[in-house]
Amino acid sequence: MSDSKNFIYEIIEEEMKEGGRCYGKRVHTRFPPEPNGYLHIGHAKALEIDFGAAEAYGGLCNLRMDDTNPTKEDVEYVEAIKEDIKWLGHDWEDRFFYASDYFDKMYEYAIELINKGLAYVCELSPEQMHEMRGDTSTPARSPYRDRPIEESLDLFQRMKAGDFEDGKMTLRAKIDLTSGNFNMRDPVIYRINHLPHHRTGSTWCIYPMYDFAHPIEDALEGITHSLCSLEFEAHRPLYDWVIDNISIESKPRQIEFARLGITHTVMSKRKLRNLVENNLVSGWDDPRMPTLCGLRRRGYTANSIRTFHDRNGVSKVNAVVDYAFLEFCLREELNSTALRVMGVVHPVKLVIDNYPEGLSEEFTVENNPERPEDGVRTVTFSRELWIDQDDFMEIPEKKYFRLFPGNEVRLKSTYVIKCISCEKDDEGNVTLIHAEYDKDSRGGNTTDGRKIKATIHWVDANNCLDAEVRLYDRLFTVESPDLADCDYMDFLNPNSLTIVSNAKVEASLKNTKPSDRFQFLRVGYFCADSKDSAPDHLVFNRAVSLKDSYKPGT
Repeated sequence: MSDSKNFIYEIIEEEMKEGGRCYGKRVHTRFPPEPNGYLHIGHAKALEIDFGAAEAYGGLCNLRMDDTNPTKEDVEYVEAIKEDIKWLGHDWEDRFFYASDYFDKMYEYAIELINKGLAYVCELSPEQMHEMRGDTSTPARSPYRDRPIEESLDLFQRMKAGDFEDGKMTLRAKIDLTSGNFNMRDPVIYRINHLPHHRTGSTWCIYPMYDFAHPIEDALEGITHSLCSLEFEAHRPLYDWVIDNISIESKPRQIEFARLGITHTVMSKRKLRNLVENNLVSGWDDPRMPTLCGLRRRGYTANSIRTFHDRNGVSKVNAVVDYAFLEFCLREELNSTALRVMGVVHPVKLVIDNYPEGLSEEFTVENNPERPEDGVRTVTFSRELWIDQDDFMEIPEKKYFRLFPGNEVRLKSTYVIKCISCEKDDEGNVTLIHAEYDKDSRGGNTTDGRKIKATIHWVDANNCLDAEVRLYDRLFTVESPDLADCDYMDFLNPNSLTIVSNAKVEASLKNTKPSDRFQFLRVGYFCADSKDSAPDHLVFNRAVSLKDSYKPGT
């Protein structure tokens, strides 16, 4: 987090002063994801806020799996969440918990509420409960609200024993059927679910609802500040009600912040899961996904994501951030750190007709002009080269200064060449470009001072590597694919992935390791795919493009 204050920090500092609620205490937060999917860029904001607040004030942050619903939870997600958090640079040390660790205590507190006359077993179905929830001028109803304590105790124990099927009964908090906050109209705090739990198996068939479980978990762990997203603001009275009505000493405070929205994507776990299960993406770690594992595989760094969230700040107002800003943060970092190499994504052969056959020269090229300490490397040069198709036009457009018949360009760090002609196949596609070089222009400088307007990259055709390049674009064609009145699936981008199987890269990349990042000169920033790239089959994902002064058609 940055040094700038946000409203959460202001609250914490006020409460830590003498006489404040947390005076003399250590700030203690928690990050409580549900293990029913992979973390995405929105979760990363909450993660940074939770761990960041603890770090800012020398406090502690717990990692807790909110596993109170066995329907979609799985150990696969638990391990993935741990990996993502560590990748972002945070450490929960020995404070790793599960909500399921507290099932016995939660059950005891539920019994306590029943005995106090503050909870009752209700037999309304979900549909009936909805029908009887009332409106702003009509109170909710339940024919079971005045059920005797002993009867509710007996039924609740039988619910625990497995005597009833799913949906037959619930345990509801007895609060206020007339409340203007519908979360307080006798909310359900326990439901029946006979699916096996990923940790407790079939030990339990009743599970606490989030609004009941979460404050108890926070209190049991000694959390001082329960930081959560803004949709829980209306749930805060229920959070406080639970804490105030059970026999527990700790009194955590819930504070809400605005969620993160990003254009051209969806961040509902349900919607993301649908993409995965319907094979519309290759998995949760597909580089087009907004998941942290997907972004990592694409080439995003932990620092770029932290920077993105830091610059967006913390507020109480929901906002949607342009995906381009996330790309900007990555581009800014990689511009400083990524090694420069030459890679030709769409290759076409260039032959320098007047260059001696069989000759091979070596040239020194800087690894990163932004970081002289990264040194230099040697590349080879010969009569036959690969250049990018976009760097040649037989009939040039206006303001096109790259290669065309009669025009000169500079080959990066080597010579000035002049295009002589080209060869084409029967369909009119350029298959070979002929050029001549100025042998006195070694290093790219002309002896007579003539100006060369363009420099293009290249790869030695006699000393290069084949590579597969995956060009990623937005997953959706519109900024807001998940608007309520639309089906987000209708906006899937059919061109979100282009695979180029015949790219050429310089020989220096032969020792590339998975997740290594590079700038392909004039093309973009690329990352060796963490799953598919191997020494005998290099695969590079485009993490983010470069800005180019030339745009076709302008």
